[in-house]
Amino acid sequence: MPKRSRKPRDLNALAASIVDQATDESAEEPESPKAKAGRRGGQKGGPARARHMSAEARSEAARKAAEARWSQSRSG
Repeated sequence: MPKRSRKPRDLNALAASIVDQATDESAEEPESPKAKAGRRGGQKGGPARARHMSAEARSEAARKAAEARWSQSRSG
């Protein structure tokens, strides 16, 4: 029995597999520990800030954020 090709028959899937092979992610250097530590600190900032705010301050910040979101024009 002949072996089948591993290439997908769908042209879009074939193109995606070719791009994946051409842009192999394993060739890149891994992220440095210092860069990861900085990102991790950024993820902690919002909840820590909210913990130290009063209920009124949290409400005011949320109100300002909602106004900023809704004031932007919605482009379709």
